[in-house]
Amino acid sequence: MPIIRDIRVIATAPAGANLTVVRVETDEPQLYGLGCATFTQRHLAVQTAVLAYLRPLLLGRPADRVEELWQLMMNNGYWRNGPVLNNAIAGVDIALWDIKAKQAGMPLYQLLGGQCRAGAAIYRHADGRDLTEIEDNVRQFLAQGVHYVRIQHGGYGGVESAGRSRCPDGALPGRYYDPRAYTRRALAALEHVRTTLGEELELLHDVHERLAPAAAVEFARDCQALRLFFLEDPLAPEDLAWLDNIRRVCTTPLAMGELFNHPREWTPLITGRQIDFMRMHLTQMGGLTPARKVAALGELHGVRTAWHGPGDVSPVGHALNVHLDVAAPNFGIQEFSGFSDALQNVFPGCPELRGGYLYPNDRPGLGVDIDETLAAKFPCRDPVVEWTQARLPDGSLHRP
Repeated sequence: MPIIRDIRVIATAPAGANLTVVRVETDEPQLYGLGCATFTQRHLAVQTAVLAYLRPLLLGRPADRVEELWQLMMNNGYWRNGPVLNNAIAGVDIALWDIKAKQAGMPLYQLLGGQCRAGAAIYRHADGRDLTEIEDNVRQFLAQGVHYVRIQHGGYGGVESAGRSRCPDGALPGRYYDPRAYTRRALAALEHVRTTLGEELELLHDVHERLAPAAAVEFARDCQALRLFFLEDPLAPEDLAWLDNIRRVCTTPLAMGELFNHPREWTPLITGRQIDFMRMHLTQMGGLTPARKVAALGELHGVRTAWHGPGDVSPVGHALNVHLDVAAPNFGIQEFSGFSDALQNVFPGCPELRGGYLYPNDRPGLGVDIDETLAAKFPCRDPVVEWTQARLPDGSLHRP
């Protein structure tokens, strides 16, 4: 029985985003696990939670009691289900699963019941300053074998100049956007790609919780004719009561959950069949231990997985996504933003992208390691986060 000997945190930013990886070491030589604990905007808080609180709690305990240790970590602080602590717990939890699969001498997906599919279909992000640039970017993905593409026009909330065009005197700095201009441009971009490239391409769009509830209902209704694969996060967690309104006006599939921390956020949506895809960030919800249970809950209720997979997930986290993807009967789609050369050098064993699919490797565990010497050459930075300072045309703050 391996005993937890040490827990360390490795912070690195090979592609610019602050990544946090937890390394759990055991008393057995060379037996260790890696877990993703990335919360880019508050990575120092996560690091403190791991080293100051979880490490002394877990040292000397059996590493193979994964479920019990997850329960211990979640409840030991009394207050629970917040993003900092959940990410810290996830880093340790994923590392413990990595250790368990290494003990078994098999890839993690085998411990999850084995493969239901050889690879996980992905979607990529196509943005642009105008319709021509968006179309060109979509065509590049099609040439690479990608069949699912998320369409944006000028980033989340649309082109920033549209929000700045009528600010009052004395308006403060921030990321301005005009919700009405955003929805017009987004619909035009989606319609252009659909008309130009045809019905075979699967289109997606991410609202990113940027709209007021009534505007989100209207936008979802307007998307109906475009036959999206799904509409992503049309509502903020605080506005989930409006989901019924969206369901009443359209049948566009809905994907929700990127900002969810607490089981009470996702459980009613799944059991009530109010969403079609669960969209949670696996470290934000606490790691593999809760994620595999939620995936099974979704299977029972006809809700598919579409785990969050942006650039601010480490390759360790992406590998976890893919292991779950290939093992889950109710897998839907996987978001993927690509691996730079620097990321692949720092994290040997990254999942492999071939055509429109991500493939896990067959190494024991997650299959991903980290070169700590190389990781140290890419230190994290801590500027004040600017993109989350979203403002409406009148200068008032709004959810990013």
